[in-house]
Amino acid sequence: MNLLQNGFQFVFAFVLLLSILIFVHELGHFLVARACGVRVLKFSIGFGPPIRLGRLRLCWKRGGTEYVIAALPLGGFVKMLGENPDEVDDPEALAHPDEALGAKPLWQKLAIVFAGPVMNLLLPVLVFMAMLAIGMPQPEAVIGSVEPGSPAAKAGLAPGDRVTAVGREPVAWWNDFESAVRARPGESLRVAVARGEEQREVALAVEKRASFDEFGQPVEAGWIGAGFRRIASMLGVPHADSPAFVAGLRSGDVVSAIDGRPVESWEDLVTAYAAAGREGRANFEVQRARPGAEPEAQPEKLSLDLPAKGDLAALGVVPANVLVERVEQGSPAAQAGIRPGDLILAVDGAAVGSFGSFAETVRSSGGRALALEIARGGEVTEVRLAPALANTEVGLGVEERRYRVGIAARAASLQGALGVDRERNPARALPRAVSMTVELTESFLHGLGMIVTGEVSRNQIAGPIGIAEIAGNALQQGWQTYLSILVVISINLGILNLLPIPILDGGQALLFAIESVRRGPLSLRTREIVQQLGFTVLILIMGLAFWNDLSRQWMRLLDWLNTHGPS
Repeated sequence: MNLLQNGFQFVFAFVLLLSILIFVHELGHFLVARACGVRVLKFSIGFGPPIRLGRLRLCWKRGGTEYVIAALPLGGFVKMLGENPDEVDDPEALAHPDEALGAKPLWQKLAIVFAGPVMNLLLPVLVFMAMLAIGMPQPEAVIGSVEPGSPAAKAGLAPGDRVTAVGREPVAWWNDFESAVRARPGESLRVAVARGEEQREVALAVEKRASFDEFGQPVEAGWIGAGFRRIASMLGVPHADSPAFVAGLRSGDVVSAIDGRPVESWEDLVTAYAAAGREGRANFEVQRARPGAEPEAQPEKLSLDLPAKGDLAALGVVPANVLVERVEQGSPAAQAGIRPGDLILAVDGAAVGSFGSFAETVRSSGGRALALEIARGGEVTEVRLAPALANTEVGLGVEERRYRVGIAARAASLQGALGVDRERNPARALPRAVSMTVELTESFLHGLGMIVTGEVSRNQIAGPIGIAEIAGNALQQGWQTYLSILVVISINLGILNLLPIPILDGGQALLFAIESVRRGPLSLRTREIVQQLGFTVLILIMGLAFWNDLSRQWMRLLDWLNTHGPS
């Protein structure tokens, strides 16, 4: 039943997305054609016969134009008088020669052709303005975690500090702060922070680390070891001779209270344990996952008395940043003997400060062997493994080839501080919406250029199955994510339609320009050949995209068979 529901949701999300984008695109052609005095014969959303609802047909005629909502919602078109050269003898063309497309000057023809892509590029501006008016949830520039020994820790930054400026630039959101840090590898960065009522400025020595850009290409990026998400109060107990292990605590235990004081994050844990003093006992209320139970199962609740030492390090506990929950069959981790319940403490001698840092280290390894320090049953050992390239889901069903070791870790972090980015003044919302659209457009053009030059694999091109999957997953996450995907695909559609490929708007504009230079229309045979070439190119591109879709589904089937097949 869930499979059917998901399938229906994916189809609905895809059809809705496509219908909106096509309607906006064709509406652009329609409005400008009417404004230029061109007679529009038909405006259809979808192909095929009109949809029937009982006796009602979604088809009507007004002002000489037939409007249709057709049964197959995978396209649409605007049919204008005289747009095809073989229609010169058409009775309607003869009756209204001044309203034919071919009778209009070049600038009007170009305006009509480019109106569709321009509308696709304007739609994101309107969507962003609407999202800003409603309010867009954004991560605030509040530090949620600081890795020990990192530049942020050395500068004295702590969880709860709010970043207010980087250099002279004010900062409101975490993404702005993170982008500023990543853009300055190896530099010194002055950051203004607020801690309660105290305002101060700190100097950060930004480290240079191997990372990846938005297209998955290796880059050098700045790193300071500060994260937006908070560390959960999940314990790592690596040593059997520690007071924590002796008292009964184990790696993976989640502390919910100390001496009746509620605990959620690691900072809460540090504060609550320090408040218990350095003498006597402290009562820990702990939740422990039941062996062999599903992750969603109710945990076992324990109450343990531990020595009060004032400091968690003296107790022998550390954050369980990478506690293995699942190991994939045949993966490098499985071959190295890593098991569920293992706690990864360090990679190549460097302490693991967060799962994000661990994943980035593995991904940027290039497949070289890594030395992992792991704790199991109170003993610390070292294993060596070489990460392997594998398909990795990066969100919304999108996959990339990345180096992985083949583990899934228990969630060890909590949501950071969230705010709402709201702007209801159109005079301020419009330039922001335009800026956001321009930024996405530049990113798409850069990515398109990298695909053309081969820097990014052509396997990243998604076809209808891939787009449907992305749209369905986005809709499951909420309307804001869905609208964000609509914006991205609208920009893609607008830019791709400007390419000088016959059949596309850019190719049609090129033909009009050539006819203007020749001072006469191209022959019908020439147009047919050009259209056939354009159709062939388009079919090849669509074929590549569809092949990529099928290849991804086939690889997923093989992965599923390897995981669920006989041992």
